[in-house]
Amino acid sequence: MKNKLSSIEGLISLIFFSALVLISMIAIPMFVIKSSPVSALEEAQVDNTDVNTEVKENNFVTLTGNDVIKVHLTKEDKIIEIPLEEYVKSVVSGEMLASFESEALKAQAVAARTYVAAKKTRPCNEAKGGDVCDTTHCQVFITKESRLEKWGDQGNEYWAKISEAVDATKGMVLTYDNELVQYPQFFSTSSGMTENAVDVFSSAVPYLVSTESKGEEIAPKFTSEFSFDISKFVSNINSKYEDAKISEENLQNDIEILDRSDAGGVKEIRFGGAKVKGSDFRLAFGLSSTNFQFTINGDKIIFNCKGYGHGVGMSQWGANVMAKDGKGYEEILKHYYTGIELKEVKFN
Repeated sequence: MKNKLSSIEGLISLIFFSALVLISMIAIPMFVIKSSPVSALEEAQVDNTDVNTEVKENNFVTLTGNDVIKVHLTKEDKIIEIPLEEYVKSVVSGEMLASFESEALKAQAVAARTYVAAKKTRPCNEAKGGDVCDTTHCQVFITKESRLEKWGDQGNEYWAKISEAVDATKGMVLTYDNELVQYPQFFSTSSGMTENAVDVFSSAVPYLVSTESKGEEIAPKFTSEFSFDISKFVSNINSKYEDAKISEENLQNDIEILDRSDAGGVKEIRFGGAKVKGSDFRLAFGLSSTNFQFTINGDKIIFNCKGYGHGVGMSQWGANVMAKDGKGYEEILKHYYTGIELKEVKFN
């Protein structure tokens, strides 16, 4: 009887031990799988759905706040609030000709959206509490109602065209090195080359470097001429630059272009004893661009300019030429803004 009991106890022990081994074989791996961290690469290998999600997340730029833009209307001296995409439509209508190609309008929409997105993080100091002002100090904004009135009979057609271009690029902004581009500069017409930011604004910006811009000879302001009465010009120069001390009699020798950019813009010009930045002189005397030559003819000094605007970033007429040649808006943007990528802006 004793031996029989011992056999039964041994059998029970064997069954219990086997059960423990079986449970361990199932439970422990399950515990390890659930509690071990998984790298992004490993997770991607496990589930293709997660791969798409990860890539999609990398295509967003997230900003704090909401997508309502506060615009300071200069003439009325008041601030209005307008949804981001409606703001972009108004800016495109004010900054680019509605007759331009749709792909050029799309490129302009992305640049304008990028600009105001950046201003959400560092507001315009002239906007009196708004994000941006409505002048060229920021970018030209005109209300839909005002724009339709100015366009007249073609108003609804033009607005629909611009709306379509903006809607097609909804939320898209320029990024560089996975950060929102802070200076998406654009201008009207180049001289055939855009300018390096460092040559115009004295600061190097990696995505604002000189590039070729073909076919802009068709632009109405590709060339322009500015004539000044010599006596008034000399007086203005001497009053503005006290070291100049130039004279009418020796004017030809008193003016010298000292340095030009790779694109042909005047970086520095000498007036007598004063050395002046080409961009400062251009603004002071209302020239179309820094890419100029001068001649003295009788009692006149004449400046002949190529291009219109500061010359940095995207040329609007150049963008339209590229669009006419079949280039899409993304290719246009990547041509004028070196090394950028397009991503979608989101607010939280």
